Amino acid sequence: MTILKNILAVVISLLIGGMVNISIIMVSGSVIPPPAGANLTTMEGLQAAMPLMEPKHFLMPFLAHAFGTLVGAILAASMAVNYKMRFAMIIGICFLVAGIMNIFMLPSPVWFTIVDLGFAYIPMAYLAGKIVLRKAIKKL
Repeated sequence: MTILKNILAVVISLLIGGMVNISIIMVSGSVIPPPAGANLTTMEGLQAAMPLMEPKHFLMPFLAHAFGTLVGAILAASMAVNYKMRFAMIIGICFLVAGIMNIFMLPSPVWFTIVDLGFAYIPMAYLAGKIVLRKAIKKL
């Protein structure tokens, strides 16, 4: 039963973390308007608009990746029966793999790739694990 609960924790956490990520991406255009004439609704439009984008246009995607990972990892660590940090890190690794795949599908500036891969996934998962473990220790 423990294994089933832990698998369920991962699946639910990936889905909810992904929904957080997508939700932030969907509202990003209203927070930071895209470059004039850019169509960000398709992959082709995103690829064509990439050279027009300024650093401010990369803020919301970074936040989406970081918060999606953080929320997913907090959920996984909270729901996991045991090995809470390990399950938080599993979510971080899953999101990191998705981020690497995204970079191959949608090339971005090198600086954003470094910042995104370096700070949005594994550090957020580690932070989530620490948050959950700290709460678990306070309960004791």
